[in-house]
Amino acid sequence: MDTPLSTIAVVGLGTMGTGIAEVLALAGRDVIGIDISEAAARQAVTSLEASTARAVGRGRITEQQRADALARFSTSDDLRAAAGAELVIEVVPETYEIKQQVFRELDAVVSATAILATGTNALSVTRLAAESQHPERVLGLHFFNPAPAMKLVEVVSSVLTAPPAVEAVTRLARELGKEPVAVGDRPGFVADGLLFGYLNQAAAMYEANYASREDIDAAMKLGCGLPMGPLALLDLIGIDTARTVLEAMYSASHDRLHAPAPVLGQLSEAGLTGRKAGRGFYTYDAPGGQDVVPDALTPSPEAATGTGREIASVGVAGSGTMASGIAEVFAKAGYTVVLAARGQEKADLAKSRIAKSLERSVAKGRLTAEARDETLARITAAGSLDAFAEVDLAVEAVAEDLEVKQQLFATLDKVCRPGAVLATTTSSLPVIAIARATARPEDVIGMHFFNPAPAMKLVEVVRTVLTADDVHATVRAVCTKIRKHPVDCGDRAGFIVNALLFPYLNNAIKMVEEHYASLDDIDAAMKLGGGYPMGPFELLDVVGLDVSLAIEKVLHREFRDPGLAPAPLLEHLVAAGCLGRKTGRGFREYARR
Repeated sequence: MDTPLSTIAVVGLGTMGTGIAEVLALAGRDVIGIDISEAAARQAVTSLEASTARAVGRGRITEQQRADALARFSTSDDLRAAAGAELVIEVVPETYEIKQQVFRELDAVVSATAILATGTNALSVTRLAAESQHPERVLGLHFFNPAPAMKLVEVVSSVLTAPPAVEAVTRLARELGKEPVAVGDRPGFVADGLLFGYLNQAAAMYEANYASREDIDAAMKLGCGLPMGPLALLDLIGIDTARTVLEAMYSASHDRLHAPAPVLGQLSEAGLTGRKAGRGFYTYDAPGGQDVVPDALTPSPEAATGTGREIASVGVAGSGTMASGIAEVFAKAGYTVVLAARGQEKADLAKSRIAKSLERSVAKGRLTAEARDETLARITAAGSLDAFAEVDLAVEAVAEDLEVKQQLFATLDKVCRPGAVLATTTSSLPVIAIARATARPEDVIGMHFFNPAPAMKLVEVVRTVLTADDVHATVRAVCTKIRKHPVDCGDRAGFIVNALLFPYLNNAIKMVEEHYASLDDIDAAMKLGGGYPMGPFELLDVVGLDVSLAIEKVLHREFRDPGLAPAPLLEHLVAAGCLGRKTGRGFREYARR
């Protein structure tokens, strides 16, 4: 097992197998691609030729490097071609029967020192190793798709795996320019273990008609900075593959969050497995295509949301960062804005914060000095909500406390003129409970901005069972005017983004509690394997552990699912005053400023 792993066989030449072969060949390894389908082998060669040609065209490799890599790649339809390989990586279909058969046959072919790796992302490596005569040389080597581009490789050890085998493939992964993460054998490992629970919840949210597929995907891209929405990602992965992974996860965890949403089974059974079939949650231009085409569920661009109310002036209640950011957004869009706080001094301070933000925009060339002055001139700082008497839209951005918000809305009900729209920016509280503090709940709606409001494009528009149609139409139109992307959702805990984001964060904490993986490995896995802009623990420390715990409690209280119960480690850190960056310590420690 101390060999340099210079000759490597890849069994299974689908998209993933071909991608792995390309990575190995470009890194100077002799690669034997094996597939029982001659057509698959030919396609692998064609794909490798095309991919390396693109790399030459983009200046990533030279023509000589391309020629050398192609010369190092050979194909066969016979498993015996792996006889001289020092490492064999199987990437065959995700079933125990097929993979176990491959391992049994490889035992009779390869040398006693060869390492056997499975590319599974869901099945038990231990169970697969048990089929080998030499289970100590079997491990998991989980690349991510597309293998040439994705940096993460999960190196999975079973209880039977010999440490030298792990060391050898870990060294290989680094030599390939990848970031190896060592993990134990459990379904989904780190990245998929967190990712697929989130994807499953998104599928269930869609199935419940809580939000449209377009709004769910837009919310997670714009609200969390993800490269793809969850339903589009399920189509890319393959809905049948996702269902298989979730079944394996559920069989191990018995966590209802991992029980595959029925819609995944329905689509799989119908053959609507995603991009590869040309249809899944979305419809594509062709099987294997990536361009979404309109179908019966595609919302019409001309679809009217109804006639709204005229909005010329906006009141923003609050003096914190969110209130200042929202006031800035409205003023930039041309609205007359009243920024009201508890006292004139706080209101003036909030306006000065806006002035500094606008000045930064001028310094960066994003705003002219004239536009800065015009924007500031539209904002009036007021020390009382009485200044909202004539506003057309009142937006509260005060503390995330139901009693505080109810008291404020009771005041708005008395102060604001009849017909004014009243909006709450709550991220987790029931909008209807806030609306009922007024005598006009039909005028109340949720308008959840994301922080920082000037930069983040998403607004979750939350209508209650009492919200009037013209109020909903008004807020949708206002969002468009202030250059935000509105997504519609119902009045339930977490709306779209937090309902999908925080269970994922909670599950990451549970992984650490169970000593399955380290903070650094989990953060690296989600950034490199999932394309997340921040790892879960980086994000938790930024959001604030107290805020995160409060949202987790709201979700658990509303949905009553044991899997949503806050992780004890999160509760302990909050109790200890370790709230994240704002206190200098959360999951990590930070330098005091």
